[in-house]
Amino acid sequence: MSRSWVYGRRVLVGIGLVLALAGRAGGASRAEQAPVSNIVLVHGAWADGSSWSAVIERLLKAGYRVTAVQLPLQSLDQDVAKVRGVLAAQTGPTLLVAHSFGGAVVTQLGPNAPNVVGILYESAFAPDMGESMKTILSQGPPPPGAVAIRSDRQGFLWLDPSGFLRYFAPDVQHLEAQVMESVQKPLAASEFMSSEKFGPPAWRSFPTWYLVTEEDQMIPPAAQHLFAKRMGAKVASLEASHAAMVSHPDEVAGFIVSAAEGLGGKAAHAASK
Repeated sequence: MSRSWVYGRRVLVGIGLVLALAGRAGGASRAEQAPVSNIVLVHGAWADGSSWSAVIERLLKAGYRVTAVQLPLQSLDQDVAKVRGVLAAQTGPTLLVAHSFGGAVVTQLGPNAPNVVGILYESAFAPDMGESMKTILSQGPPPPGAVAIRSDRQGFLWLDPSGFLRYFAPDVQHLEAQVMESVQKPLAASEFMSSEKFGPPAWRSFPTWYLVTEEDQMIPPAAQHLFAKRMGAKVASLEASHAAMVSHPDEVAGFIVSAAEGLGGKAAHAASK
């Protein structure tokens, strides 16, 4: 990995601006592809599927069928298997959306992701082949939120209450952020700091989008920009924390819909009415 992984030059792109997408091996052309009607959402560490609730409401109103995966967060293999099972149950083309550590999980799906025709990352890890989570997390100084991580006797990582509010969800309404902290789902330290190398990344086989959260204190915005750049993603930036799907559901849902429409989802939306 380049030493500029964290310190690359930041290029801010407005939420409505879309970059030209480079062609990708293994992806069907729009002419060959049926309209997208399914969206599968994958949460990250210290959250669960309910973190997508406000976004789900907006996607349902837009006419999409939505499923939020509940990750075990005990091993990468288990998490990948869980996502793969949910994807296999979809009927037709699916846009896969991942937040935070969920990005590492969907990346490990590789080129054979059932029903997937595109992947959208929201402030998420996007490893490349041969990288490990330990390698990625060792690049540059730790983000501010790292000071809030605590390990329990079973080897799981949590965010302490005050740190969760300060670093993970500072722009979420206070009581709602407290609820999120109360139901946070811990991540196995052995999974988060694993030395296991990733295989061929899924983002090399599908069209990709990336939503950068510019006030993120859990994954540095500069790192997010570089993830997006090396995968050739269509990029948008949002002045939000790591919990943008909660604090800015309109913008997050809007970006997801724009990606789905770019894959033919607009036709599906119209057909659903």
